[in-house]
Amino acid sequence: MTHTLLFFLLSLLPFVSPVEWKAAVEPVSGNEYELVLSATIEPGYYIHPMADRYAGTLLELAPGVTAQGEPEEVFEAADYKGETVAEKEYVLRQKVVLDGAENVEGTVTWYACTNGVCNSPEDYAFSVPVTVSPAAPAASAPVGLWKLILEAILWGLLMLLTPCVFPMVPMTVSFFLKQKGGRLQAILYGAFIVLLYTLPICVIIGLTWAAGGSAVTADIFNWLSTHWLPNILFFVIFMLFAASFFGAFEIVLPSSWTTKADAKSGKGGILGVFFLALTLVLVSFSCTGPIVGTVLIKSTQGEFWVPMVTMLAFSIAFALPFALLALFPSLLSRLPKSGGWLNSVKVVLGFIEIALGLKFLSTADQTYHWHILDREVYLAIWIAVFILLALYLLGLIRFKNDEPLKHLSFGRFTLALVDIAFVVYLIPGMWGAPLKALSGYLPPIQTQDFVQGSIVAGDQSSVVLNDPSVILSDSEESLLVRLPYGLIGYTSLEDGLAAASASGKKVFVDITGYGCVNCREMEARVWSDPAVLSQLRDDYVIVSLYVDDKTRLPESEWVTTPAGKVLKDVGRVNSYFVQERFGVNSQPNYFILDASGAVLRGPRGYNLDPAAFAEFLRY
Repeated sequence: MTHTLLFFLLSLLPFVSPVEWKAAVEPVSGNEYELVLSATIEPGYYIHPMADRYAGTLLELAPGVTAQGEPEEVFEAADYKGETVAEKEYVLRQKVVLDGAENVEGTVTWYACTNGVCNSPEDYAFSVPVTVSPAAPAASAPVGLWKLILEAILWGLLMLLTPCVFPMVPMTVSFFLKQKGGRLQAILYGAFIVLLYTLPICVIIGLTWAAGGSAVTADIFNWLSTHWLPNILFFVIFMLFAASFFGAFEIVLPSSWTTKADAKSGKGGILGVFFLALTLVLVSFSCTGPIVGTVLIKSTQGEFWVPMVTMLAFSIAFALPFALLALFPSLLSRLPKSGGWLNSVKVVLGFIEIALGLKFLSTADQTYHWHILDREVYLAIWIAVFILLALYLLGLIRFKNDEPLKHLSFGRFTLALVDIAFVVYLIPGMWGAPLKALSGYLPPIQTQDFVQGSIVAGDQSSVVLNDPSVILSDSEESLLVRLPYGLIGYTSLEDGLAAASASGKKVFVDITGYGCVNCREMEARVWSDPAVLSQLRDDYVIVSLYVDDKTRLPESEWVTTPAGKVLKDVGRVNSYFVQERFGVNSQPNYFILDASGAVLRGPRGYNLDPAAFAEFLRY
């Protein structure tokens, strides 16, 4: 009787659990978060880890919260009679995706044990509010950034050999031979050159940021890189510079600009160093302008701050040789004297200007669907340009300012050999060879009319899945888009989800752009991999959202943002949609969704590792 009464009285006391739980949520990207459940265990007690065959903890998530991948467990492993257990602390990390929910909610169930005897199961219900977070940069983003930086550095170094930059070498040496400022002035000279190139870009970006934040900056860069007006303007500028390099006319800034700057540089001191740097920047504009434009246009396809980084890299590389000459003026005696070779460099740059300038016309052609510069036309022009370049290097053709070529130097012969090899590499592309090394510069292969070995059905309105030049009927054109390697994609997420629901497949969301160089590289180098291509074709419904498509929407499909801005074309609507739905504003980005629209994986950005991408798809 006494024991029964004692048991009854003890049962009335509140139960205090030997395990105390805390829940927290850390943003990852978009609507993806990491749930962190931390358990503090009283001395003498332990719990089995979740992976243990004796059950241990069990995590159950509330509706609207979807687990992504396997959980991660962190604990100090202990041993109790041959079994691994957690003592003192136990942390459970689980990546989750919110599908419309505003809180991460769920329940974790566990058994607390001591001396081999376990208590009854206990539950810890949690609800952690979250805020929508901007997308974290994809793991591959630094790869794309470093690629841009390296390209900018190479162009900056090559600019020393251009005709409008090289003549500044003796001026630099002459100035610093007369100065007594030593290393400080030489360092300042290089710093001023960097400043004069980089500061204007920073000011422009800063003003747009102040005007409306990153959305305005991204919108301006999107317009700059995809709208027909700037692209046609840059194309015309490149052609004019090419004509100038061929000797048709000279492009120089107003002489009053350089004269005034040069006059003030003669005063010496720090002010003189600044004006010498300004003179260099102004005089070199006719050679560096097109290259700077190319670097900036390519960098606008990344985050809004990438142009500042790439311009900084270009200007540092460009300024470095001049800073070294300022430090050691005697190095001038080791450099080759100016002469006919400089005009040859200028003409070679003219050919390169034509080839690079076509990219701007191609971007406008693709975003507006003009179909005047499809892949085979683009390749034909490139082949003609580089054949003419080879003839020039071999001395078979000459331009206005060229000196007679008395003999073929080893350097010219080597360049001609490389150029001819490049032409041989291009020619198979006319019949559909992928030309992966140039995938970022060429129009996509699905724009090519003829591909050797393609299987074309008799009915031209049918979709030929194994044909790289997929043909769509008029009714399909509004819903589907032709993709490389015979793949087809839906143009809206709603249609893609409906198709996935009907077919039992998952959805592969391809956030891309017609003017996106990195997107074309991903398609050529990663999508073409058999392990990747088979999964995309067999396991997924593809939804391709082009953020730079300039197709005008009917008024009934216009979108008005909360700020009152009306979006009237496909690209702007898609750009706004992916920022709101997925939290990303750069391309390429990829997500995997289930048929209900819940994000299973992503974002995944620019990464040229096919095996890693195949693993990403293998969900």
